[in-house]
Amino acid sequence: MAASNLSTLCSSSHSKTSSFPFFNTQSFSVNSNTFFLNNTNSFQTLLSHSTHNPRYTLPLPCTKTTNTFASVNDDEKPREECGVVGIYGDPEASRLCSLALHALQHRGQEGAGIVAVHDNLFHSVNGVGLVSDVFNEAKLSELPGSCAIGHVRYSTAGHSKLVNVQPFVAGYRFGSVAVAHNGNFVNYRSLRAKLEDNGSIFNTTSDTEVVLHLIATSKHRPFLLRVVDACENLKGAYSLVFLTEDKLVAVRDPFGFRPLVMGRRKNGAVVFASETCALDLIDATYEREVNPGEVVVVDHTGIQSLCLVTHQEPKQCIFEHIYFALPNSVVFGRSVYESRRKFGEILATESPVECDVVIAVPDSGVVAALGYAAKAGVPFQQGLIRSHYVGRTFIEPSQKIRDFGVKLKLSPVRGVLEGKRVVVVDDSIVRGTTSSKIVRLIKEAGAKEVHMRIACPPIVASCYYGVDTPSKEELISNRMDVEEIRKFIGSDSLAFLPLDTLKTLLEDDAPNYCYACFSGKYPVQPDELKPNTLNEFDWDDAFNGSLKPIEDEVWARNQEAGNNILSV
Repeated sequence: MAASNLSTLCSSSHSKTSSFPFFNTQSFSVNSNTFFLNNTNSFQTLLSHSTHNPRYTLPLPCTKTTNTFASVNDDEKPREECGVVGIYGDPEASRLCSLALHALQHRGQEGAGIVAVHDNLFHSVNGVGLVSDVFNEAKLSELPGSCAIGHVRYSTAGHSKLVNVQPFVAGYRFGSVAVAHNGNFVNYRSLRAKLEDNGSIFNTTSDTEVVLHLIATSKHRPFLLRVVDACENLKGAYSLVFLTEDKLVAVRDPFGFRPLVMGRRKNGAVVFASETCALDLIDATYEREVNPGEVVVVDHTGIQSLCLVTHQEPKQCIFEHIYFALPNSVVFGRSVYESRRKFGEILATESPVECDVVIAVPDSGVVAALGYAAKAGVPFQQGLIRSHYVGRTFIEPSQKIRDFGVKLKLSPVRGVLEGKRVVVVDDSIVRGTTSSKIVRLIKEAGAKEVHMRIACPPIVASCYYGVDTPSKEELISNRMDVEEIRKFIGSDSLAFLPLDTLKTLLEDDAPNYCYACFSGKYPVQPDELKPNTLNEFDWDDAFNGSLKPIEDEVWARNQEAGNNILSV
């Protein structure tokens, strides 16, 4: 139902300039905060540069007498593939939230945050790093309440900025709201420009901030209608969870690009999460997906569902099944494990080759390799061992080591590879540089032949729906045919999962998936966005994290130089 059709339900209408800070750990030089959420004398007015409109009120932290927020330079390229969690009605909501985020750690390793609400107070802890780095018993004890939302963030370019770590919390005329977002708004730039023209002040470089400004400037009074009103202006991919003083709200975009599921614990607590693996860890039973275009509201009266827009054909991200989701998750109603196993079987059927052993590029290529080996009747073995203890930074010896970055993360097993004809199964090839290094690594370990099998079709176009991919010009499949790629990476043969066969496998669900990265046909035109072109991004290594140092330092230096602190 459109917000305009619901306006008669509103008790009052207000229009104002959106100008508020976001409350996170960077604001107060500590990484945990508590905020008043009721409209009392505890509020301090934040002056807006647009004086003809009503002003926002800024909650002061309970333990501080002044408030600061960072003003950052304008970097308008959102880069997250993230995970979100929301819990309503459990006395240990924040602890359960941290566990759920741990289960979703593969969706983001550069920042994590949780916001809980208790007695009309928001409590926030967030920071840069893994979930285990940000949260411990002391921090979780600062997050009381039976309702909480959480977020893990993966930024693939530039420095991880604490100011961009979600959930974001903001106050507006009728209360306060926290939000966590997975996806990407393709009309973010025009929305931000329009809001800034009307006097809005932005404090982060994240597209998620736009949602809060849209909610704040909505003319509707009830929070639900403000959310609907805001979402009607958004284009692109978004799975959102909102937290207010008394509600938990989950929203999925009309195309359903990014996953969002709902579950319930035995005590009746309602849980939303990006993947079912998060539900499994906290003993929540999967109930259903949040439908594309659906708004689900949970409060003391129960669960209410609202259709955001009229139904249209979903376009769910096929790469959730190829790479992003954990194999033990059920995404878009399908087992990720079974999808990947069948991808491998198809490769063995349609692109067979005489071989002695099948190995995988760990970890995302393992299940497809198992499917290939079973179908081909060839043993699967661990020919590459992944190190799980390599961070993003390392010190290379002065005497350069060839393929140093790959060797840090992958170690070949000579006893498995030497003298063998080896099939190597990987989830994807993007630029091709890492694949060439892996082929060389295996041959140097004594492999007689190396045959690459890729468990997805060739990637020929960039993604604009929450996945950071290189520019179209950098995608090797956009520049070369299969034989040219084979020569580039140095393998004895190369085969991709055919797109038509992939669609056949999906059967009746095939029209409900997005294949833009394979076809260049976008369900929502990304006219405003440009893909990342920084040299440190190397997605095809099948790891979350770059194997290359950042070579473009200008953006980082400019960000640091512009990070001036303003006291209110």
